[in-house]
Amino acid sequence: MTYCVAVRPDAGLVFLSDSRTNAGVDHISTFRKMTVYERPGERVLVLMTAGNLALSQAVLNELAEASADGQGLWSVTSMAQAAQRVGDAVRTVFQREAPALRAHDVHFNISLLLGGQIRGERCRLFQVYSAGNFIEATDETVYFQIGEAKYGKPILDRVLDRHISLDAAAKCALVSMDSTLRSNISVGLPLDLLVYETDTLRVTHFASLDENSQYFRMLSRSWSERLRDAFRAMPDPAWKQVSESSTPITPIHAPADGMVPADAAGLDAGGTIQTLAEGDEQRPPS
Repeated sequence: MTYCVAVRPDAGLVFLSDSRTNAGVDHISTFRKMTVYERPGERVLVLMTAGNLALSQAVLNELAEASADGQGLWSVTSMAQAAQRVGDAVRTVFQREAPALRAHDVHFNISLLLGGQIRGERCRLFQVYSAGNFIEATDETVYFQIGEAKYGKPILDRVLDRHISLDAAAKCALVSMDSTLRSNISVGLPLDLLVYETDTLRVTHFASLDENSQYFRMLSRSWSERLRDAFRAMPDPAWKQVSESSTPITPIHAPADGMVPADAAGLDAGGTIQTLAEGDEQRPPS
């Protein structure tokens, strides 16, 4: 599996991908998921892939062959055309490979992120699906994820917007990646980070981060410590006693023979019920 995230604030674009692929716990390999197409002064395009590695490589090969025929990413005049070319490559691979995959009960599993800038238009970011169709990032939705997206999504939703700086967006993406690395062993180092500033039309900021990266280690440690600090600073729940009749719980009491149904949650008829207190009654953290 893999995890890739791309962000499109007003200031440019941020791309981050891991490099782990696995076919089981005893077969783990490292393959780059990020491909950069750069013609300085004219275009910078970044393509990231997730899903079946063989299909990802087949799509990249298809794009390379199309470029040799003058129909690839080097000849398009807009980012929308570039997304269409990537979608066409996905469909071509599907038509060729899908029957054999079905025969072996394997799904056609691939997703891609394509972003960049071609001279004469603004930065744009697309997510391309396994059917070859795609959607574009907007001012309201400035990021896309592919692969193991769920672990790193909360920080992106809380922090990212169109006005964020590129450095802050890169930091947010790295925190998102760190959360994913901690929760899923199918995502792993090294990481590829590319930050593109609008209208530069060349790659100026790129880093490959592994276990020896001092900044990423510091970021991971600091994020964990500050999460724990924030958690400890929040009040503990406070409880107040209420009458049983005022709660939404329906007590199920044991019958005369003392037997309680296996699917019933019993409440002690002689006890008391407490519910969460609100406002000033909150307790300080323990």
